[in-house]
Amino acid sequence: MDNYKTEIREHVVAAYETVCDELRTWKQFALEAWPLLSLLLLGIAVAVWLAKPAPPKHIQMATGSEGGSYEILAKKYADYFALHGVTIELVRTTGAQENIARIKDPKDPLQAAFVQSGLIDEKQAEGLMSLGSVGYEPMWFFFRNDLIDREQIRSENFLTHPIAIGEPGSGTHQHVMNLIRINEFKDISGLREISNAEGVKAFQEGKVLSIVLVDGMDAKNVQTLLNDPRATLVEFDRAAAYSRLLPYYHTLTIPKGALSLSLNEPRQNMETIASTTNLIIDKSLHPAIQLLFLQAASKINGGRSFFASYGEFPAYKDSVTPESDVAKSYFQKGAPTLLEYLPFWLAEFVDRLLILILPLFAFGYPIIKSMPSYRLNRAKARINDVYLALKRFEQELRDNFDRAQTDVYMAKIAELDTRASTLRVPRSLVSDYFSLRSSIDFVRTMILNKSSPLPLSTT
Repeated sequence: MDNYKTEIREHVVAAYETVCDELRTWKQFALEAWPLLSLLLLGIAVAVWLAKPAPPKHIQMATGSEGGSYEILAKKYADYFALHGVTIELVRTTGAQENIARIKDPKDPLQAAFVQSGLIDEKQAEGLMSLGSVGYEPMWFFFRNDLIDREQIRSENFLTHPIAIGEPGSGTHQHVMNLIRINEFKDISGLREISNAEGVKAFQEGKVLSIVLVDGMDAKNVQTLLNDPRATLVEFDRAAAYSRLLPYYHTLTIPKGALSLSLNEPRQNMETIASTTNLIIDKSLHPAIQLLFLQAASKINGGRSFFASYGEFPAYKDSVTPESDVAKSYFQKGAPTLLEYLPFWLAEFVDRLLILILPLFAFGYPIIKSMPSYRLNRAKARINDVYLALKRFEQELRDNFDRAQTDVYMAKIAELDTRASTLRVPRSLVSDYFSLRSSIDFVRTMILNKSSPLPLSTT
């Protein structure tokens, strides 16, 4: 039993001494190779900083005007983000122009908004990024069928009767003005620049005879008019021409009876034009949040809808606003595989870190490879410094030895011996170390021999 305890004690002591020895070795290594270690740590820190490992937990997103489809859609995105621990604060705005201005303002916390295609020119797009389009927004053109004879309606006639076109700064207003400009209409005395919600109310009260809405089919304002028997939808019989002349428009078809089978509305296949809903962000928005937006878009907007086929959205359909790098990767390769196993922020961080590994390896490998030789070379340099000082001292002794200076010589050799004895060298240079100590003893012996009195000659 005593032998067994003794053996265990010996193993424990051996393990303890081994650990202490390794710690001393690493400590010495760190003291000697700290410039290279600092450079390596700096490279790792830069890589981590570029990867931005900490996504925000709270962002602001615009919802647009009251009663619009963006309000409904943004709430769905907020619910999706909440499942992943991120809060979206929904901010009501007057429309596209306010959204664009606020996202571009570096002091404004608003970082994301839905903006219709055709509302941003190349100059306005500076400082913005796009995560792609998430749906169609048709142009809905209604008139009061009890106040206007549908058989005598022509597009230019609408502009001379009271017509609601949205408030200035809104997407609807800008789209209407684009159509007025391209058609070169002159008499626009009937325009009423009021919000969509106010326009719907005015339409129902008969204060305006027609109204234009550019919005999704599920929008409250659109549904209100689609279910109003006094509202009749106008066809864009030149939809193909509009989409050719204004590339941000798409031609959509509403099949006969698709709006109401019982009323057979529309009475025949009807074409309309539509912009796309684009997810516009501040270019500084964290990549992990961008990825979460794209995942939300695939989940919420990726299914089949009245106008879109399954999987059609999200997609990059508006080329004015630059596509973010995260969106490019997502549309080309899909979501990172790690998302199946890790939280979104960690998976996205690791995915981007993998991209940085190659340049980081190219930077760090030569440093790591040179560390052993760096330590060896430094130890050799310290040994050689003492050797060089010893060589000069020996040469001085050979050329100008003075017995009166023996004490000075001995102090000098003792100083060199002290320098040598305090050197810390790796095991591979132990022989060089003891060779140096032997050389010092050789010079010390030479001093003693030269300082000894000459023997008296005998006759």
